[in-house]
Amino acid sequence: MSTTHHFDVLIIGSGLAGLTAALKLAPTHRVAVVTKRGISDGSSNWAQGGIAAVLAEGDSVASHVDDTLVAGAGLCDLEATQFTVEHAPAAIAWLQELGVPFSQDKGALHLTREGGHSHRRIVHAADATGAAVQKTLSERARATPSIRFFENHMLVDLITDAKLGQRPFPGTPGRCHGAYVLDVEHDVIETFQAPHTILATGGAGKVYLYTTNPDTATGDGIAAAWRAGCRVANMEFIQFHPTCLYHPHAKSFLITEAVRGEGGQLKLPERLGGHRFMPDHDPRAELAPRDVVARAIDFEMKKHGLDCVYLDISHQPAAFIQEHFPNILARCAELGIDITKEPIPVVPAAHYTCGGVVTDLAGRTDLAGLYAVGETTCTGLHGANRLASNSLVECMVFAQAAVAAIATAPTTLPPALPLWDDSRVTDADEMVVISHNWDELRRFMWDYVGIVRTDKRLERAAHRITLLQREIHEFYAQFHVTRDLLELRNLVQVADLIVMSAMMRHESRGLHFSRDHPDLLPEAKPTILVPPAR
Repeated sequence: MSTTHHFDVLIIGSGLAGLTAALKLAPTHRVAVVTKRGISDGSSNWAQGGIAAVLAEGDSVASHVDDTLVAGAGLCDLEATQFTVEHAPAAIAWLQELGVPFSQDKGALHLTREGGHSHRRIVHAADATGAAVQKTLSERARATPSIRFFENHMLVDLITDAKLGQRPFPGTPGRCHGAYVLDVEHDVIETFQAPHTILATGGAGKVYLYTTNPDTATGDGIAAAWRAGCRVANMEFIQFHPTCLYHPHAKSFLITEAVRGEGGQLKLPERLGGHRFMPDHDPRAELAPRDVVARAIDFEMKKHGLDCVYLDISHQPAAFIQEHFPNILARCAELGIDITKEPIPVVPAAHYTCGGVVTDLAGRTDLAGLYAVGETTCTGLHGANRLASNSLVECMVFAQAAVAAIATAPTTLPPALPLWDDSRVTDADEMVVISHNWDELRRFMWDYVGIVRTDKRLERAAHRITLLQREIHEFYAQFHVTRDLLELRNLVQVADLIVMSAMMRHESRGLHFSRDHPDLLPEAKPTILVPPAR
């Protein structure tokens, strides 16, 4: 039996962005946190690196801002960048107050340095910062009476004026009143009514065949906001990590860049002579920047029709490998790969979605009552390429900003929301078709809209997306709604946004590299997509 839930604030997503907002709202609001799997199954829990903030003597806000702007290849919004960097230290202090066990050095926070940063400013908890932060925030949130969790619940669609048959003011998409949510365990769609809704659903890495993201990263918030009438921006900028373990029984396992830093060499398979190819692409060889290495691997894989290439550290002593890479050594050993004697099969993998739902500095979207925070957004901070460790701090800074905006927002009289009409039948062939379409989508996105793009590849992808959209629309309109169907629907929508954005950018900038448009245009402009009028 379908039910209606009433809350002051509905938060969709339980990563760092969602939990920060929930804990900040809890003293004054009744909060629902909807998450489609478990509370810690999102990308935040997987983050290995750290959180960037100006805390070291000699560092400065101006320096952190400048580093971010350089990485963003001219597309960062200066105001958003300044806002994030200025509020980062307070966000770290808040996590410390909650008891996050950050690594220490002589009684102070240990700060490390990552690529693109001019100073040591990365706060971390060993090499599992996301997990440490997520664990602390989850425990705090679960112990807070005014926060109620709905696990295994998935967003179906936002409830808007248009969905209720009301005409919004001309030129605006109107207001958001909550969401329809699928209770996966009980197979029923419930109504969540709230004057304020926060999308904190993460990125869309699962649109690609290879990704470092968890299975939850299906672009749900981006797709739902677009359907509800919100603009999205810069979706062509997908950050790829160059080396992810390639094995049928391993999924999303990163092989850290430190392996290359300690002498690891990228090679073709033995049947092609085991040739070390990075010196052919860049004088810095394996120590070239992440995007250069990813493009080189992509080139060699496409040229030779390979499923993967190989990263070889076996020339180093076994004791050295054990000391420096114990986790990688152990994980590969579980899969029958002895990295002290043989190379590691690797592929590049989609890592971070730099674009997303357009928001202002308070996390407000184009739809009144709807906010978005974290990787699902385009705040302007990341531009054309995200600077390492800026993502977790963005989650907290903009979650806090959204909470402040909600605290001062005027109260609106809630309308009566209809229950979801689920009089559709279940089709026996549905799961087979969904599985096939999911596989087809991820493969052609990898081949045609991946690290290196061409106009022809993008046209091919656009054609296939159109066919998939028709098929999925038919399924969604006629058949019983399932999580797999919802995720596929969202992934195809996000794929469409990525391809549309990529086709509009006639240059190579940041993470978008086109063989047909290799040069940089003199003026950096964001790619902003506006939904068609409903």
